[in-house]
Amino acid sequence: MKQTIVRVVCAIGRSGQLGLNGRLPWEGNRGREFVVDVARFFEITRGHALLAGPRTIASVPDFARRDRDLFVLRSSMKPEETLKRFSGRIVFIGGGPPVWTAYAPFVSHWDITRLPYDGPADRWFEPSWLVQGQKSDA
Repeated sequence: MKQTIVRVVCAIGRSGQLGLNGRLPWEGNRGREFVVDVARFFEITRGHALLAGPRTIASVPDFARRDRDLFVLRSSMKPEETLKRFSGRIVFIGGGPPVWTAYAPFVSHWDITRLPYDGPADRWFEPSWLVQGQKSDA
């Protein structure tokens, strides 16, 4: 079986902020850095599979649904079994802390952009995710 390559591409604020009230804390910010980051996300994930929670998948705009495979993750799914469905593919895991906590052991590459946001948040990036390594050949 071919190896699944598991990656994450995300943005964090200056202090590691990830989310606020179920959204990106900087959502709607039209500053250049924020707009470039969103475009970069869609460019990097183009042609690959994006696995994420239901809210994240629902937020993918129509234009981006045509050129990537979207798959909704549920907490009842076992990461090892889910990743086997994508054998030989590059998959990106999205959706924030609960999803990344479950999938971090399988992630081979974290692509993190630090944005100039320094406001409130209720979800934070967990540095320990980075050192969990790749657990298996999923």
